[in-house]
Amino acid sequence: MTDRSLEFDIPLQEIADFRLQMEDIDRSAQNISRSLVSGLRSALVDGKSLESVFKKIALSASSRLLYSALQPLEKAAGNLFDTILPFAKGGVVTAPTIFGLGNGVSGLMGEAGAEAILPLARGADGRLGVRSAGRGQPPMPAVQITVNTQDAESFRRSEAQVSAMVARAVGRGRRGL
Repeated sequence: MTDRSLEFDIPLQEIADFRLQMEDIDRSAQNISRSLVSGLRSALVDGKSLESVFKKIALSASSRLLYSALQPLEKAAGNLFDTILPFAKGGVVTAPTIFGLGNGVSGLMGEAGAEAILPLARGADGRLGVRSAGRGQPPMPAVQITVNTQDAESFRRSEAQVSAMVARAVGRGRRGL
């Protein structure tokens, strides 16, 4: 016959959680025991009916059990609301994240790497587009360029000159001139 020993690799956190659960069970058992002893004493000394004593004990125990059963739900609901982050100004999702699309449909983002959330807004023309935060800078003015030529061929010849003029104007705008 060989000597066999069993080894278990249990994380310390699981042991600590188990110990807390056992302490809760022990407290509950002591409370039920105290209620039972107190109820029986009341039945004998005060002349209360045994039926009313057991009803009181059963109500007390069921109340404690219900409270214990609902605690994990309460913690989960609290954690759910603690981890909600608003993205009204945009942001980046770096891990797989499920989000609601409405009508009971869910989407998944961030599953292949970081993804950006961009706030949308309707422009003066009614079109929906990405809203710029601006960060203290005034909005870029619209620039309109009119090119008058005699025909399409002369426009094609002036295309390089017009492109250079636009590039210089954009450069001056960036420098604040």
